[in-house]
This record gives sequence, structure tokens and C-alpha cells, in this order.
Amino acid sequence: MKIAFLGPEASFTQLAAIQLFPDGELIPQPNILDCFEALENGEAEKAVVPLENSIEGTVSMTLDYLYKTKGIKILAEAVMPIAHHLMVHPGSDSAAIEKIYSHPQALAQSFHFLDTHFKEVPKQDFSSTAAAAKYVSENPDRNLAAVANQFAANLYGLKIIHHNIHDFEQNHTRFVIISKSSESYENENLKVLGEKSGLLVTLPEDHAGGLHQVLSVFAWRKMNLSKIESRTLKTGLGNYFFFINVVGKWESALHHNALEELQALDAETYFLGDYKEFVLEG
Repeated sequence: MKIAFLGPEASFTQLAAIQLFPDGELIPQPNILDCFEALENGEAEKAVVPLENSIEGTVSMTLDYLYKTKGIKILAEAVMPIAHHLMVHPGSDSAAIEKIYSHPQALAQSFHFLDTHFKEVPKQDFSSTAAAAKYVSENPDRNLAAVANQFAANLYGLKIIHHNIHDFEQNHTRFVIISKSSESYENENLKVLGEKSGLLVTLPEDHAGGLHQVLSVFAWRKMNLSKIESRTLKTGLGNYFFFINVVGKWESALHHNALEELQALDAETYFLGDYKEFVLEG
């Protein structure tokens, strides 16, 4: 089975994908859009992408492409603890770092440490933490550093000069398995946190109480919502879609009738699937 993931090798997403698909053929992709396109053009059967970080919040690009890419389903969620380290090439001068590279979320999650110890050093965004580590390894003649994980340091032969530089200990990232099929995902080797369902809801023409009407569909049925987030439709100010998570197994007629009621309110609704949430090792 071919599994696309946000690469390159040694990215946090690869660490998640290895645990979720230990026997899968993992195919790194340079960005999140390419993961979705790999599913659309048949290069991969499934993909693993980050959805949310406990410090920096939702990965907006993933949410946007869940909305834009028709026919995509979520098969599972997986939560993994995240540890960031500052690393350099062994031959460089770690006391004279000239630039620090990493994914923007990793830089944000390590902001206070970097601001305290490397305030004057420029920081530059990279497509992933692993790509940043790879770039540092390929430029031994420059005093560069990367914020990445232990796996990346080992793979690219870098020296960690500061361990665990993330600002909060409870740093976790939530990943999702996405696919064009709606088959269920099971993994007996991973602990299950619970079950949930995902929906994308676009409100009808803006009017007073529109969002309240939509939320009432869930409220009177006593359906617990663990997440509701708005994202712009990029068609003008004030135009949004909503990503909603419903806690628990989606199986009763009461739940299915909720979709019918949303449609009766002229709310465009797409059911992403009902799925389990697993725990991964960092």
C-alpha cells in the first residue's frame, strides 16, 4: 500500500506514518497540497498530514484542502508528542550561528527559547523541520542551525546543541489519515483515545442567527462538539466554512437525521467520516 506523507524523511509526519502504516510504502511529499494531489491522481491510496498542534492550533492548509478536495475522507486521527531540538553541522561553529531554519510552526513553538538565546539570529521558514535539517547538513561551510527532531539529527548527521527547546511540555500534534475511500482504519498495536466524526459545514446566505440555527441541530440532540473552527472561503470578507468534530460513534438515526436537518437549513454539509483517535509515540 502506498502512503503519501508530508516529507522529507525524518519529518514528524513520517514518524507518525511509520507507526500508522509499519508495512506501507511511504512516499514523501514536499508539501501538504502534494499529499492531497497524490490521492487524487492515484499515486497513493492514503496520506498522513498534520491537522492541529496543541500550541499553535490548526494547520490551516490541511483544513483548506479538506474543503477544496472533493471526495476526501478522514479514516483516523493520531496524536503524537512533539520534541524540538536545535542542531548544527558537526563542523560548524555553534557559537556563531548566522541563521536558524525550520517549519514556521516549529519556530513558533520554540519562540521563547530562540528569542532568549538567539534573539539577533535571523529565523527562516522551511517547508518542514526535516527539510531544514537536510539543508543544514548540505551546507557545512556555513554556520547554520535547524529546529528539528532527534530522527532528523541522526539521519542527516547533525549535532544537537540544545535539547527540548519547545516552550511548553504538553506539545502534541494531531495527524489525520485521509483517503478517497471510506474504509475503516484499525490498528491493534496503538492505544485508542476515543471516537469522533468530522463535518464541513458552509452556512447559507448570511443572516442573523444562522450559526445559531446550525449549532442548535447538534444541541437539542445532545451531540457533544469537541471542535468548531471557521475558515475563510476566500470569496470575500465574512464568507466562511466550519470544521466540526462530534464526539462519539456516529451510528444512530438521530445523528444521520442531523445531516438532513442541516440540509433543510440550506447549509452545505460534507461528512468527512467517523473514525477513531489513536496515540502515537514521540
